[in-house]
Amino acid sequence: MNIHSIKSILMLGLLGYAHILLASEPIEPLPTEIDYDPVKAKIGKALFFDPILSHDRSIACISCHDLDAGGADSRPVSLGVHGGKGNIQSPTVFNARYNFKQFWNGRAVTLQEQAYGPIHNPTELAMNTQEVEERINASKKYQALFAPIVHEGAIDILMITDALTEFEKALVTSNSKFDRYLRGEVLLDDSEEKGYQSFKALGCITCHNGINVGGNSFQQMGTIIPYNYVEGYPDRYSLTKKEYHKNVFKVPTLRNIALSAPYFHDASAKNLRDAIKVMSYHNLGYIISDEQVESLNAFLNTLTGEKPEILE
Repeated sequence: MNIHSIKSILMLGLLGYAHILLASEPIEPLPTEIDYDPVKAKIGKALFFDPILSHDRSIACISCHDLDAGGADSRPVSLGVHGGKGNIQSPTVFNARYNFKQFWNGRAVTLQEQAYGPIHNPTELAMNTQEVEERINASKKYQALFAPIVHEGAIDILMITDALTEFEKALVTSNSKFDRYLRGEVLLDDSEEKGYQSFKALGCITCHNGINVGGNSFQQMGTIIPYNYVEGYPDRYSLTKKEYHKNVFKVPTLRNIALSAPYFHDASAKNLRDAIKVMSYHNLGYIISDEQVESLNAFLNTLTGEKPEILE
Protein backbone atom coordinates (compact mmCIF):
# COMPACT_ATOMS: atom_id res chain seq x y z
CA MET A 1 0.00 0.00 0.00
CA ASN A 2 1.50 3.36 -1.01
CA ILE A 3 1.57 6.56 1.05
CA HIS A 4 -1.30 8.13 -0.97
CA SER A 5 -3.58 5.18 -0.21
CA ILE A 6 -2.75 5.38 3.49
CA LYS A 7 -3.50 9.12 3.54
CA SER A 8 -6.82 8.53 1.77
CA ILE A 9 -7.85 5.87 4.28
CA LEU A 10 -6.87 8.09 7.22
CA MET A 11 -8.79 11.02 5.79
CA LEU A 12 -11.92 8.91 5.26
CA GLY A 13 -11.63 7.61 8.81
CA LEU A 14 -11.25 11.10 10.26
CA LEU A 15 -14.20 12.41 8.29
CA GLY A 16 -16.36 9.48 9.34
CA TYR A 17 -15.42 10.01 12.99
CA ALA A 18 -16.10 13.75 12.64
CA HIS A 19 -19.53 12.98 11.21
CA ILE A 20 -20.42 10.96 14.33
CA LEU A 21 -19.08 13.59 16.73
CA LEU A 22 -20.84 16.45 14.98
CA ALA A 23 -24.29 14.87 15.10
CA SER A 24 -25.05 16.83 18.26
CA GLU A 25 -23.39 20.13 17.27
CA PRO A 26 -25.30 23.33 18.17
CA ILE A 27 -25.08 24.61 14.58
CA GLU A 28 -26.88 22.90 11.71
CA PRO A 29 -25.79 22.98 8.06
CA LEU A 30 -27.99 24.76 5.56
CA PRO A 31 -29.83 22.40 3.20
CA THR A 32 -28.39 21.93 -0.26
CA GLU A 33 -31.88 21.84 -1.78
CA ILE A 34 -34.53 24.38 -0.81
CA ASP A 35 -38.23 24.72 -1.41
CA TYR A 36 -39.60 27.81 -3.17
CA ASP A 37 -41.83 28.69 -6.11
CA PRO A 38 -39.48 29.44 -9.06
CA VAL A 39 -42.14 31.31 -11.07
CA LYS A 40 -42.92 33.68 -8.21
CA ALA A 41 -39.23 33.95 -7.31
CA LYS A 42 -38.43 35.10 -10.86
CA ILE A 43 -40.99 37.90 -10.51
CA GLY A 44 -39.64 38.76 -7.07
CA LYS A 45 -36.11 38.96 -8.44
CA ALA A 46 -37.23 41.46 -11.08
CA LEU A 47 -39.00 43.55 -8.42
CA PHE A 48 -36.00 43.39 -6.08
CA PHE A 49 -33.78 45.05 -8.68
CA ASP A 50 -36.39 47.49 -10.03
CA PRO A 51 -36.69 51.13 -8.81
CA ILE A 52 -40.34 51.02 -9.88
CA LEU A 53 -41.21 50.32 -6.23
CA SER A 54 -39.75 53.62 -4.98
CA HIS A 55 -41.70 56.86 -5.06
CA ASP A 56 -39.12 58.82 -7.08
CA ARG A 57 -37.90 55.71 -8.97
CA SER A 58 -34.39 56.29 -7.64
CA ILE A 59 -33.74 53.18 -5.54
CA ALA A 60 -34.69 49.53 -5.29
CA CYS A 61 -34.40 46.78 -2.69
CA ILE A 62 -30.94 46.01 -4.07
CA SER A 63 -29.84 49.55 -3.16
CA CYS A 64 -29.88 48.67 0.54
CA HIS A 65 -29.21 44.93 0.27
CA ASP A 66 -26.15 44.48 -1.93
CA LEU A 67 -26.05 40.84 -2.99
CA ASP A 68 -22.33 41.14 -3.68
CA ALA A 69 -21.69 42.46 -0.16
CA GLY A 70 -23.23 39.75 1.95
CA GLY A 71 -26.78 40.87 1.21
CA ALA A 72 -26.41 43.89 3.50
CA ASP A 73 -25.34 47.53 3.05
CA SER A 74 -21.71 48.64 3.23
CA ARG A 75 -22.87 52.07 4.43
CA PRO A 76 -23.62 52.79 8.12
CA VAL A 77 -27.24 53.48 7.16
CA SER A 78 -29.04 53.12 3.87
CA LEU A 79 -30.38 56.01 1.82
CA GLY A 80 -34.02 56.11 0.82
CA VAL A 81 -35.95 58.29 -1.61
CA HIS A 82 -34.78 61.91 -1.90
CA GLY A 83 -31.61 60.93 0.00
CA GLY A 84 -33.44 60.22 3.26
CA LYS A 85 -31.29 58.39 5.81
CA GLY A 86 -32.32 55.23 7.61
CA ASN A 87 -31.92 54.89 11.37
CA ILE A 88 -30.15 51.52 11.62
CA GLN A 89 -27.72 49.39 9.61
CA SER A 90 -29.43 47.23 6.99
CA PRO A 91 -29.27 43.52 7.84
CA THR A 92 -28.56 40.81 5.28
CA VAL A 93 -31.35 39.29 3.19
CA PHE A 94 -29.39 36.07 2.72
CA ASN A 95 -30.87 33.14 4.64
CA ALA A 96 -33.56 35.45 6.06
CA ARG A 97 -36.11 32.65 5.71
CA TYR A 98 -34.46 31.03 8.74
CA ASN A 99 -34.85 34.06 11.05
CA PHE A 100 -37.55 33.66 13.68
CA LYS A 101 -38.51 37.33 13.25
CA GLN A 102 -37.55 40.04 10.76
CA PHE A 103 -35.91 43.46 11.27
CA TRP A 104 -33.54 44.19 14.16
CA ASN A 105 -36.38 44.62 16.63
CA GLY A 106 -38.47 41.74 15.30
CA ARG A 107 -41.45 43.88 14.36
CA ALA A 108 -42.26 41.64 11.38
CA VAL A 109 -43.04 37.98 11.95
CA THR A 110 -42.97 36.77 8.35
CA LEU A 111 -40.87 37.54 5.29
CA GLN A 112 -43.95 38.83 3.49
CA GLU A 113 -44.69 41.22 6.33
CA GLN A 114 -41.07 42.38 6.14
CA ALA A 115 -41.32 42.95 2.38
CA TYR A 116 -44.36 45.16 2.94
CA GLY A 117 -42.48 47.40 5.41
CA PRO A 118 -39.82 49.18 3.28
CA ILE A 119 -42.29 49.78 0.45
CA HIS A 120 -44.53 51.81 2.75
CA ASN A 121 -41.83 53.37 4.91
CA PRO A 122 -41.69 57.14 4.12
CA THR A 123 -37.92 57.19 4.58
CA GLU A 124 -37.27 54.15 2.38
CA LEU A 125 -39.36 53.52 -0.76
CA ALA A 126 -42.19 55.86 0.34
CA MET A 127 -45.01 54.27 -1.63
CA ASN A 128 -48.60 53.47 -0.73
CA THR A 129 -50.55 50.40 -1.78
CA GLN A 130 -52.54 52.16 -4.49
CA GLU A 131 -49.40 53.63 -6.12
CA VAL A 132 -47.64 50.27 -6.13
CA GLU A 133 -50.58 48.43 -7.65
CA GLU A 134 -51.16 51.10 -10.30
CA ARG A 135 -47.52 51.10 -11.41
CA ILE A 136 -47.21 47.33 -11.58
CA ASN A 137 -50.53 46.86 -13.40
CA ALA A 138 -49.55 49.55 -15.94
CA SER A 139 -46.25 47.82 -16.71
CA LYS A 140 -46.21 45.47 -19.73
CA LYS A 141 -43.14 43.83 -18.23
CA TYR A 142 -44.96 42.87 -15.05
CA GLN A 143 -48.17 42.00 -16.85
CA ALA A 144 -46.15 39.37 -18.70
CA LEU A 145 -44.27 38.17 -15.62
CA PHE A 146 -47.40 37.83 -13.50
CA ALA A 147 -49.45 36.23 -16.32
CA PRO A 148 -48.72 32.60 -15.28
CA ILE A 149 -50.13 33.18 -11.79
CA VAL A 150 -52.74 35.92 -12.34
CA HIS A 151 -55.46 34.57 -14.62
CA GLU A 152 -58.08 37.21 -13.94
CA GLY A 153 -58.30 40.48 -12.08
CA ALA A 154 -55.54 42.92 -11.25
CA ILE A 155 -52.16 42.36 -9.63
CA ASP A 156 -52.45 43.38 -6.00
CA ILE A 157 -50.03 44.21 -3.20
CA LEU A 158 -50.26 40.74 -1.68
CA MET A 159 -49.18 39.17 -4.97
CA ILE A 160 -46.29 41.63 -5.19
CA THR A 161 -45.00 41.04 -1.65
CA ASP A 162 -45.57 37.29 -2.09
CA ALA A 163 -43.29 37.33 -5.14
CA LEU A 164 -40.63 39.28 -3.24
CA THR A 165 -40.93 36.72 -0.44
CA GLU A 166 -40.34 33.80 -2.81
CA PHE A 167 -37.22 35.49 -4.14
CA GLU A 168 -35.90 36.02 -0.62
CA LYS A 169 -36.69 32.39 0.22
CA ALA A 170 -34.38 31.41 -2.66
CA LEU A 171 -31.46 33.43 -1.22
CA VAL A 172 -29.91 30.56 0.72
CA THR A 173 -26.11 30.34 0.74
CA SER A 174 -25.51 26.63 1.14
CA ASN A 175 -22.25 24.68 1.13
CA SER A 176 -20.02 26.94 3.20
CA LYS A 177 -16.86 25.24 4.36
CA PHE A 178 -18.38 24.95 7.82
CA ASP A 179 -21.54 23.32 6.42
CA ARG A 180 -19.37 20.77 4.65
CA TYR A 181 -17.44 20.25 7.89
CA LEU A 182 -20.70 19.60 9.75
CA ARG A 183 -21.68 17.08 7.09
CA GLY A 184 -18.35 15.29 7.54
CA GLU A 185 -17.07 16.16 4.05
CA VAL A 186 -14.02 18.28 4.96
CA LEU A 187 -11.90 19.18 7.96
CA LEU A 188 -11.19 22.66 9.27
CA ASP A 189 -7.58 23.80 9.35
CA ASP A 190 -5.88 24.33 12.72
CA SER A 191 -6.76 28.01 13.02
CA GLU A 192 -10.39 27.48 11.98
CA GLU A 193 -10.75 24.58 14.40
CA LYS A 194 -9.27 26.58 17.27
CA GLY A 195 -11.61 29.41 16.40
CA TYR A 196 -14.65 27.16 16.50
CA GLN A 197 -13.61 25.67 19.83
CA SER A 198 -13.10 29.19 21.23
CA PHE A 199 -16.48 30.20 19.78
CA LYS A 200 -18.06 27.50 21.93
CA ALA A 201 -15.83 27.82 25.00
CA LEU A 202 -16.15 31.62 25.28
CA GLY A 203 -19.94 31.42 25.00
CA CYS A 204 -20.55 32.94 21.53
CA ILE A 205 -22.53 29.79 20.75
CA THR A 206 -25.10 30.72 23.41
CA CYS A 207 -26.65 33.29 21.06
CA HIS A 208 -25.24 32.27 17.68
CA ASN A 209 -26.52 28.75 17.13
CA GLY A 210 -29.00 26.80 15.04
CA ILE A 211 -29.26 26.66 11.27
CA ASN A 212 -28.66 30.41 10.80
CA VAL A 213 -25.95 30.75 13.45
CA GLY A 214 -28.22 33.35 15.03
CA GLY A 215 -31.49 34.93 14.01
CA ASN A 216 -33.44 32.87 16.52
CA SER A 217 -33.55 35.01 19.68
CA PHE A 218 -33.41 38.52 21.09
CA GLN A 219 -30.41 39.56 23.19
CA GLN A 220 -29.14 42.75 24.75
CA MET A 221 -26.13 44.46 23.22
CA GLY A 222 -23.93 44.85 26.29
CA THR A 223 -25.15 41.93 28.38
CA ILE A 224 -22.05 41.95 30.64
CA ILE A 225 -20.39 45.32 30.04
CA PRO A 226 -22.98 48.04 29.21
CA TYR A 227 -22.94 49.23 25.61
CA ASN A 228 -23.71 52.78 24.53
CA TYR A 229 -27.47 53.34 24.31
CA VAL A 230 -28.80 55.80 21.74
CA GLU A 231 -32.32 57.09 22.15
CA GLY A 232 -34.49 56.39 19.15
CA TYR A 233 -32.81 53.26 17.79
CA PRO A 234 -35.43 50.71 16.66
CA ASP A 235 -34.66 48.18 19.40
CA ARG A 236 -37.19 46.08 21.31
CA TYR A 237 -37.79 49.04 23.63
CA SER A 238 -39.13 51.03 20.69
CA LEU A 239 -41.94 48.49 20.47
CA THR A 240 -42.56 47.45 24.09
CA LYS A 241 -41.48 50.56 26.07
CA LYS A 242 -40.06 48.20 28.70
CA GLU A 243 -36.80 49.51 30.18
CA TYR A 244 -35.13 46.10 30.08
CA HIS A 245 -35.63 46.01 26.31
CA LYS A 246 -33.29 48.93 25.68
CA ASN A 247 -30.45 47.86 23.37
CA VAL A 248 -32.17 44.50 22.86
CA PHE A 249 -32.09 43.34 19.25
CA LYS A 250 -32.58 40.19 17.24
CA VAL A 251 -29.31 38.27 17.25
CA PRO A 252 -28.00 38.61 13.68
CA THR A 253 -27.03 35.61 11.62
CA LEU A 254 -23.28 35.08 11.30
CA ARG A 255 -23.56 33.40 7.93
CA ASN A 256 -21.52 35.31 5.32
CA ILE A 257 -20.46 37.65 8.11
CA ALA A 258 -17.03 38.14 6.54
CA LEU A 259 -18.74 39.87 3.58
CA SER A 260 -21.15 42.20 5.34
CA ALA A 261 -19.12 44.93 7.10
CA PRO A 262 -19.77 47.24 8.87
CA TYR A 263 -21.14 45.42 11.89
CA PHE A 264 -23.78 45.82 14.62
CA HIS A 265 -27.01 47.79 14.55
CA ASP A 266 -25.01 51.02 14.72
CA ALA A 267 -22.34 49.99 12.17
CA SER A 268 -19.68 50.94 14.73
CA ALA A 269 -17.33 48.03 13.97
CA LYS A 270 -15.73 48.60 10.60
CA ASN A 271 -14.09 45.19 10.27
CA LEU A 272 -14.65 41.68 11.56
CA ARG A 273 -11.70 41.63 13.97
CA ASP A 274 -12.98 44.77 15.70
CA ALA A 275 -16.45 43.24 15.91
CA ILE A 276 -15.01 40.13 17.56
CA LYS A 277 -13.21 42.21 20.18
CA VAL A 278 -16.26 44.36 20.94
CA MET A 279 -18.62 41.41 21.31
CA SER A 280 -16.13 39.46 23.43
CA TYR A 281 -15.84 42.41 25.79
CA HIS A 282 -19.40 43.72 26.00
CA ASN A 283 -21.39 40.51 25.72
CA LEU A 284 -19.02 37.93 27.16
CA GLY A 285 -16.90 39.99 29.55
CA TYR A 286 -13.55 38.95 28.05
CA ILE A 287 -10.59 40.84 26.67
CA ILE A 288 -9.33 38.18 24.32
CA SER A 289 -5.84 37.71 22.91
CA ASP A 290 -4.78 38.58 19.38
CA GLU A 291 -4.35 34.87 18.73
CA GLN A 292 -7.95 34.21 19.74
CA VAL A 293 -9.13 37.07 17.54
CA GLU A 294 -7.31 35.58 14.56
CA SER A 295 -8.65 32.07 15.10
CA LEU A 296 -12.21 33.33 15.63
CA ASN A 297 -11.84 35.38 12.46
CA ALA A 298 -10.66 32.28 10.60
CA PHE A 299 -13.67 30.30 11.85
CA LEU A 300 -16.16 33.03 10.93
CA ASN A 301 -14.75 33.09 7.40
CA THR A 302 -15.77 29.43 7.02
CA LEU A 303 -19.41 30.58 7.25
CA THR A 304 -19.29 32.18 3.78
CA GLY A 305 -21.55 30.13 1.54
CA GLU A 306 -22.07 29.68 -2.16
CA LYS A 307 -23.95 32.10 -4.39
CA PRO A 308 -27.65 31.13 -4.49
CA GLU A 309 -28.70 29.38 -7.67
CA ILE A 310 -31.29 32.05 -8.49
CA LEU A 311 -28.52 34.66 -8.82
CA GLU A 312 -26.46 32.68 -11.31
